[in-house]
Amino acid sequence: MKKSRFRKINRILEMPAEIYSENFKITIIGFDEVIIENFKGILEYEENYVKIKTFLGIINISGYELNLENLTNDDIKVKGKIESIEFDKMMEENNGN
Repeated sequence: MKKSRFRKINRILEMPAEIYSENFKITIIGFDEVIIENFKGILEYEENYVKIKTFLGIINISGYELNLENLTNDDIKVKGKIESIEFDKMMEENNGN
């Protein structure tokens, strides 16, 4: 019941879903910049590979000369020569079986 009340309030205020939910938002700018909003943490970071945890899964970014910029509690920017972005969705555990 609380969730539906929050959803109604958020719709009235026209807040983006990634602000009040566990959804993440990815903005891709060309082949050299990715911004991820609403992330949980950095699992791996190397010059050619970045692994970022979100509430819904893991985002894997591969490329060359990758750097992390504008790191805040809410968003992170990955810059470099990006070759691929992959998603590993976390499967919800089914306790009913």
